[in-house]
Amino acid sequence: MYRATVFLQRLEPRTARTTAEVVKVALWPLAIMTVLHRVLVKAVNGFRTDDFAPVYRAALAFLNGEPVYTANFGTVDPHYLYAPSGTLLLSPIAVVEPELSRWLFIGTNAAAVIVAGWLLLKMFDLTLSSVAAPILLLGMFASETVTNTLVFTNVNGLVLLGEIAFLYLLLRRKDAWAGVAIGLTLAVKPILAPLLLLPLVSKQWRVFVTAVGIPLILTAVAWPLAADPMEFINHTLPYLTESRDYFNSAIVGNGAYYGLPTPLILLLRVLFAVVVLVSLWLLYRYYREDRLFFFTTASGVLMAGSFLLGSLGQGYYSMMLFPLLMSVVLRNSVMRNWPAWLAVYGFMSYDSWLSVRFPAAGRAAEYMKTTFGWSLLLLVICGVLVVRYLTAKREGRLDGGIDPVFPADEPAEKPRASVVA
Repeated sequence: MYRATVFLQRLEPRTARTTAEVVKVALWPLAIMTVLHRVLVKAVNGFRTDDFAPVYRAALAFLNGEPVYTANFGTVDPHYLYAPSGTLLLSPIAVVEPELSRWLFIGTNAAAVIVAGWLLLKMFDLTLSSVAAPILLLGMFASETVTNTLVFTNVNGLVLLGEIAFLYLLLRRKDAWAGVAIGLTLAVKPILAPLLLLPLVSKQWRVFVTAVGIPLILTAVAWPLAADPMEFINHTLPYLTESRDYFNSAIVGNGAYYGLPTPLILLLRVLFAVVVLVSLWLLYRYYREDRLFFFTTASGVLMAGSFLLGSLGQGYYSMMLFPLLMSVVLRNSVMRNWPAWLAVYGFMSYDSWLSVRFPAAGRAAEYMKTTFGWSLLLLVICGVLVVRYLTAKREGRLDGGIDPVFPADEPAEKPRASVVA
């Protein structure tokens, strides 16, 4: 009885708690239970499609010396599209039976997302004791992108970890290790390839030694071990260069689905390409010395631009935008406005807009919300940067950068994270 009383007394603070403490007390249980629900219930149950099954079959075929690249691209079922280097890296999943392997793969990806979140906190000089930690964990696992990555059981959680590790190591000028982090992801899928522009413009050349070397070495090892490596070139690679009109939130995918004229689709892609280029130029011209802001913001522009303008953009790719979203803690962040977070709702929300009462409108909202989110995000970032530039030019202070003039009581040093513990 005495021990129970002591425990209950701990639930009642002796002094008034701060707002940050109250938020942490409220959000940690919600975050932890959301993680457990997504992993143990949603992911284990599965839903709609299964990205893991074709990967497991390909890994098993690779280990048994059988053909791997035999997919029928005339169906809408998930296809195996990874290069021989990726097949080599993923082949250990076929060592155990399929169901256990799938569960282990779910757990590995969930752990990768959690570790990526921890590295993201460290990148912004935040700790697990800060109020940002439970907010980030809850936001990640409540999102469509992490939820469907686990439910469909694909490799994107590990790719996210590679992205965050790459940026973290790049910021700390551990270039060779940064190349290792992104090189391992490129060996599986090239989704992070646009991020190689960052070490290119920052002249961190050693990144490319390992970033390019690792996929080449793994390919050299996997090629003679595979039964049909040339079929990746002859059969799979042509399919990867095409766009499809289903499960594709890129401009070209949704445009084809809704039957837009080809010239209009091309015009939209050109317009958003200009938006991306203008944003990247302003970031490079005025922010490249502020490395944390530059890398996190430019990475978001590069990733969102590649999803929107490329041949294939799927909603759960959006987890690669977490560094940009986390930059909201910086006082000069481009994410400190409500339109930016309206965009985030579009590509992060797990809400379904399919409607029984309004089927046509609901289907359009459901299929377009990710495309809308990526588009609006790019427009907001470009708009914020252009307005900053025009304001600084009008006030004659371009030589000092284009950051807005902050109140005098804010610190004058390089912007850092403003979330307190």
